[in-house]
Amino acid sequence: MRRLLTGVGLACALGTGWGAAATAAAGATAEDHRAVRPLGTQGPLGNERLSDEQRVSRHAGAVARAPVRALPSPGARQVGRLRYLTEDGPFEVYPVLESHVAAGGLDRVRIRLPMRPNGRSGWVPRNNLGPLTAVRTMLRVNRMLLRATLYRDGRKVWSARIGVGKSSTPTPAGRFWIRTRLRGLRGQPGYGPYAFGTGAYSVLSDWPGGGVIGIHGTDRPQLIPGRPSHGCIRVSNSAITRLWRLMPVGTPVLIL
Repeated sequence: MRRLLTGVGLACALGTGWGAAATAAAGATAEDHRAVRPLGTQGPLGNERLSDEQRVSRHAGAVARAPVRALPSPGARQVGRLRYLTEDGPFEVYPVLESHVAAGGLDRVRIRLPMRPNGRSGWVPRNNLGPLTAVRTMLRVNRMLLRATLYRDGRKVWSARIGVGKSSTPTPAGRFWIRTRLRGLRGQPGYGPYAFGTGAYSVLSDWPGGGVIGIHGTDRPQLIPGRPSHGCIRVSNSAITRLWRLMPVGTPVLIL
């Protein structure tokens, strides 16, 4: 695929032992209420939360095509593999949710994975990822109200009506993130001047190559608000232009 032009990537009161790590790795539905490691904190990682996916979220790119494990153990079941590039060409970014100090002092981190089924996460050694980058933004997509809202430090900074997937190809619900920023997607006006690739996948998508849920402009604004798409989230061209200036790679995306 031609390289596209890009911009700019548990249970409450968990203990520090294997029980806590296993609960996290199993994808527990309970919220993690631990305080997030503050921005600017120096020193080695511990058994701590690194992202709340609201006001403080961290992400990193891969520096090795290493396996991703279900538990923070080298012998645990493999659930995926790190990769350098997204389907669209730019470098892949992985949300980094928490860290765990394993036996021997080797740090491991739990990351979200861009793959089917949606919602997967797993553990990799910290040294398999590059530097952590933090963002303070979060995008909330409400499929019932047909509205998307961007927050920075918990304050609303952008909001717009949207189009989402039709009933046969719905936009999936869950926690995702912005993986790519794309300008002039394939030169096709149907996607508007700007687009964002997310960590969500649909049974079918109008995104080039299929599968990835995109957030993009449109040459058919009369269909917004509505449910006209194969899973992607459509925004008016004027609204996506404003969003382009505000939303960086790595921004968490909550689809309700």
